[in-house]
Amino acid sequence: MRLRTLATATACGLAVLFAAAPSASAAEGHFFYTVNDPADGPVLSYLANPRSGECLVLPEVADPSTEPAHSPRNHTDSTATVFTGADCSGDRFTLRPNGGHASERLKLRSVIFS
Repeated sequence: MRLRTLATATACGLAVLFAAAPSASAAEGHFFYTVNDPADGPVLSYLANPRSGECLVLPEVADPSTEPAHSPRNHTDSTATVFTGADCSGDRFTLRPNGGHASERLKLRSVIFS
């Protein structure tokens, strides 16, 4: 009888623990990238606390007639995979969390955070 009570208490405790755990719905931090504005030249843009597990098209370069963004810097706590095309298509490159970066030679239009 004591074993059954102990097992029930343990199961209830684990259920409460998992219910209270925060969900990983966003990468915490900032993801920086540079876009070339025809009037102003290079402009630094960023995503703050971007959603995880969802393809994010960079709004400034969503139109395929614009130059893609470049020089990404990942200052989030998640891995960022950047893509040359919109909708996470084309070639990809992975940037490690907390400071992963690439040069202006890396062109991107979308990103997904793990």
